[in-house]
Amino acid sequence: MFFLARYCKLLEENSFRGRTADFFYMLLFGATVLTGIVLIGGMIPIVSESFAKIFFLSNSLTFMMVYVWSKQNPFIHMSFLGLFTFTAAYLPWVLLGFSILVGTSAWVDLLGMIAGHAYYFLEDVYPRMTGRRPLRTPAFIKSLFADEAVVVARAENVRFAAPPIQDLHQD
Repeated sequence: MFFLARYCKLLEENSFRGRTADFFYMLLFGATVLTGIVLIGGMIPIVSESFAKIFFLSNSLTFMMVYVWSKQNPFIHMSFLGLFTFTAAYLPWVLLGFSILVGTSAWVDLLGMIAGHAYYFLEDVYPRMTGRRPLRTPAFIKSLFADEAVVVARAENVRFAAPPIQDLHQD
């Protein structure tokens, strides 16, 4: 829960400031990729047992946000449990190592890293290489999250009276 609140807030306030539709589209993309991986992975006999144990993908989606944040802020210095310091670029790997150390399934973290890397590559790396953006947020999603004032109706020849001026210095 801590990671969800912290890194969701950091992404929303910094990288996606004023771009609510793009933030929603990132979450939608991540949820779609994670669901697709689990569904396809469930059909592959080698990994189907591991994927069958994953009931909720919210942890993977949270890990995806951590991964995207770490890629967009790679030079921020961090400390893990006060034991050692590292830069944010290594945060997903440190958390993956900690998950393995405490005995939880690494699949949840790895799925989040895969989805996060897919988003990061298609949104940041690939456009710099080719000049094309395959993850452009669709217009219908942008219309749901208007970041600017939206004119709902435009009435012609309608005049509004100015509010009355109040004299604050009356005796």
